[in-house]
Amino acid sequence: MGINTQKSGWKLILVVFGISILMVTMYYSNYLANELEKKELWQAELHALAVESFNDESNLDRDMPLEGMVLDTENKYKGDNRIPIITETETGELEGSFWPDGLDSNEVFLKKKVEEFISDGKEPKVGVGYANKIYYFNTPLLKKIQLFPLAQIGLVGLFIGLGYFLFSSARTSEQNRVWAGMAKETAHQLGTPISAIIGWIENLKLISEDNPDQMEIVGELRNDVKRLELIADRFSKIGSTPELEKINIYEELEECKDYMMRRSPKRVSFHFPEERSVAQYVMINKHLFDWVIENLIRNALDAMDKEGRISANVYTENNYVCIDLSDTGKGMPANLKKKVFEPGFSTKKRGWGLGLSLSKRIIKDYHKGKIYVKSSKLNEGTTFTIKLPQTT
Repeated sequence: MGINTQKSGWKLILVVFGISILMVTMYYSNYLANELEKKELWQAELHALAVESFNDESNLDRDMPLEGMVLDTENKYKGDNRIPIITETETGELEGSFWPDGLDSNEVFLKKKVEEFISDGKEPKVGVGYANKIYYFNTPLLKKIQLFPLAQIGLVGLFIGLGYFLFSSARTSEQNRVWAGMAKETAHQLGTPISAIIGWIENLKLISEDNPDQMEIVGELRNDVKRLELIADRFSKIGSTPELEKINIYEELEECKDYMMRRSPKRVSFHFPEERSVAQYVMINKHLFDWVIENLIRNALDAMDKEGRISANVYTENNYVCIDLSDTGKGMPANLKKKVFEPGFSTKKRGWGLGLSLSKRIIKDYHKGKIYVKSSKLNEGTTFTIKLPQTT
C-alpha cells in the first residue's frame, strides 16, 4: 500500500498547487476588472459633466474649440476602450454612442439595453438640457478581462487532461514492457531447474520400480513438476498474443475447483455450478484463464482464514457470459474496490500486489472482457465478477 499512498499524496499536492495557481490568477484578473470598471465609471461621470457643461448657456459666450473637443473625444475612445453610452433627451428619445455594428441609431436595441441597465439596479447619470439621462455600459475590453479566468481554466484543464493522457499512456506502455520482460525472464529462469528436476525424477523411477510406495511419491513429484511447467508456460505468454479456443465455461470452472479444493483447508466448502445441458461457450486461453480463477480463489482463502464458503455463479448478460466468484471472508471498504487492481497494491504483509493487476490484464487485454469487484462488505465477504464475450 506504500506505493499507492505515495502516489496519491503526489496527486493531492499537484491538485492543490494547480488550484492555488488558478485562484491567484482569478483574483488578479478580478482585481484588474474591478479597477477598469472604476475607471469606466469615472469616465462616464466625466462624460456627463462634459455634456452638462456643453449644454450650460453660461458657456456659450466662451471662446471654446467645441468642434475640436468633439473630435478629440471621438479619437480618444478607440476600439475596446470606448464606453458604450445611451443618451436620453428631455423628450424621451434615445441616442447611442460607441455601439458596434451600427447599433447607435437602432431604437429597439437601445430600449432593450436601457431596460437591462435599470433591471441591474443601476442609476443613470442625470444631466441637464439636451441630455436628460446618460446610461453607461461596460466596454468590450472589460468583458474580455472578466471572461479571461474562465478561458484560462479551460486551457489549463485541457493542458492537464492532455498531459495526464500522455503520461498515463507512457506509464502504461512502460509497465507493459517491464511486466512482459519480468514474466519472460521468470519463465526462462524456471526452465533450467524444471528440466533438472525431470531428470532426477526419471532416475528415481528407475531405482524405485520395485517399491510401490516410492513410485507413488515419484508420481506426485511428477504432477508437481507438471504444475511448474504450466506456471512457466503462463509466464511465457505474458506480453505475447495468446491463442484462444472455444471452451465450455462450466467444464473449465469445474477443473479449477477440483484443483484448488484438494489444496484448500477442509473447513472451506466449494459451491460451483454443475455442468448444464445448455453449455455456455467462451473464447479463452485455458492456461491464462485458469490462472485468473486460481488467483481469485487464493485471495478468497486468505480472506477467510481457513474457514468459509467459496461459490460461483454463471449467467448471461448483454452478450456476455458472467461469472460471479464469492467468498465469506473479511471483505473490503468501498474505497479499495478499484485500487485492488492497481500494480503494487496489497493488503497482505507479503506479496508484490501483482496478482489482481495481472488478472485484469489477462481478462481485459487478452480476452476482451471485464473484471471488477461487484460487491464487498466488511466481515461478510466479497464478490468478483468476470465478463467474457459469449460465443455460440
